[in-house]
Amino acid sequence: MSLSTPGGGVPVSLENGSMSKALAFFETHLSTLKQAVDAGRSRAFWSPYSEIPSGRIYGETANADGRAAFDAYLGNRFALETETSGDQLGEELSPYGMALGIRYDRPDIEALIARMQGALKGWRDAGADARTGVCLEILHRLNKRSFELAYATMHTTGQGFAMAFQAGGPHAQDRGLEAVSMAWQAMKNAAPAVAQWVKPQGKNPALAMEKHYTVVPQGISLVIACATFPTWNTYPGLFASLVTGNPVIVKPHPGSVLPVAISVQVAQQVLSEAGFDPCLVSMVPDSASDPVAQVLAQHPAIKLIDFTGSSEFGNWLERNCPQAQVFTEKAGVNTLIIDSIANLKAVVRNLAFSLSLYSGQMCTTPQNIFIPRDGIDTDEGHLSFDQVAQRLADGVSGFLAKPEVAVNVLGALQNPATVDRIDQCRALGRVVLDSVSGEHPEFPDARMRTPLMLAVDAADRDSYAQERFGPISFLIATDSTEQSMALAREVIGQRGAITLGVYSTSETVLEQAHELALDVKVALSCNLSGGVFVNQSAAFSDFHATGGNPAANACLTDSSFVSRRFVVVQNRRDVPPPAEE
Repeated sequence: MSLSTPGGGVPVSLENGSMSKALAFFETHLSTLKQAVDAGRSRAFWSPYSEIPSGRIYGETANADGRAAFDAYLGNRFALETETSGDQLGEELSPYGMALGIRYDRPDIEALIARMQGALKGWRDAGADARTGVCLEILHRLNKRSFELAYATMHTTGQGFAMAFQAGGPHAQDRGLEAVSMAWQAMKNAAPAVAQWVKPQGKNPALAMEKHYTVVPQGISLVIACATFPTWNTYPGLFASLVTGNPVIVKPHPGSVLPVAISVQVAQQVLSEAGFDPCLVSMVPDSASDPVAQVLAQHPAIKLIDFTGSSEFGNWLERNCPQAQVFTEKAGVNTLIIDSIANLKAVVRNLAFSLSLYSGQMCTTPQNIFIPRDGIDTDEGHLSFDQVAQRLADGVSGFLAKPEVAVNVLGALQNPATVDRIDQCRALGRVVLDSVSGEHPEFPDARMRTPLMLAVDAADRDSYAQERFGPISFLIATDSTEQSMALAREVIGQRGAITLGVYSTSETVLEQAHELALDVKVALSCNLSGGVFVNQSAAFSDFHATGGNPAANACLTDSSFVSRRFVVVQNRRDVPPPAEE
């Protein structure tokens, strides 16, 4: 049996040695790939990876096995294939109060890059189907280890277990699969492998050429992972680069290495089984005192960079790495505009969850909530600004009143600096809901804080017109909904945002919000009051960021996110013209 290689190359037989395994993976997962392609086109709900941490789905011992695997890492060396420098490092501290004590090999960067460059040709020449098969198998195996990834994510990011399972496992895998399917389509549609070109010349012999087209990767890809979502934000760039032929270095955040290490380990195992150099996916850890991201990013061999994190470093990458295509997701000021509400109780429940989830440590969590100072109309009558603010504050405190809810929804703060930021921000406005420490029944040293809500005036731009990362939100009194829209336009235009929400019973206002979203190029959610929340996005349906405002220069996952990772190189030669009939 043979399969074509979209965008270039020759058909590769399943009997051709090391390629047979990769193409067998492709055949095994072809149905999943086709469904992913269809879902990306229809934008309807679909996921092959269950988000429910159930033994009936993942196996009755999956939870216990995942916990045992996590426990086995603690205090030990995590072995990956690399070109080691002989040094080890590791400084991960669980936000729940324990040191992980895991040691990771520090590579010899030049030796590792040289090895990856040497492996690039074989990976490039394998063709799109073989590379796609390997990537699909990696994702399949990652899904089988979702409980292990959940515990690793929980104890490096501070996410509650349920969220760590979903965001660190199936939802991240969805985003990886989305990138693979989008990239596979892009390569498939780039050009045929071979074309016959014949140009008639009247009475003269026709001009005839045979043209070959090959998808060629840009070079080595660097993925700089973030501390709070080390798999969800990493998999799109990792898999988009790998499937298009680019070797990948993942540089994890020093505080959240383990989920990345597990992911790289799985990738290396599959690559090796398929006959490729496992170092096509490698990890380069560093420490807070001796960072390596800038050195890697400016290395001449690095041709692609994916980054999630601060605007300061994201902007630096965009300015100082001209040798690479740079994809960034940075800080933004996510915004809600409240004009009027049809179901106050439902909206309060929805926003209480949105503001509490993972203690506001999501790049999509709303920070600025604009409310007219004269109040709003609701199904419970007209409420003043202070009444609306109090209802939202009561909603949050009531939602978190049950300890089991607070523990699982809030999780813990990944970085101690977020605690300091909460304390500093209290002075920026009138405290409507204070942030207090929480207690975890299993982890007494967990770094837990409830949301802080501050009332400010529209004139207090220094307070709210920048990102205040963490469980911090501003209830901003404006002269009118029109001023709310104008301020949102200014702040998002200057600082960026990934999400914008609006609540209104007026179609005119909703249309104005739509125009605002188009102008500042931000995703809009209208009147969310049920089980869908503004800070959640679904792979294959929701685009994450747009790449059109200062919060991000790229989108997960549109066509440009994958197509910029390869070029098409043609090879043409004269051939005898076709014989005249």
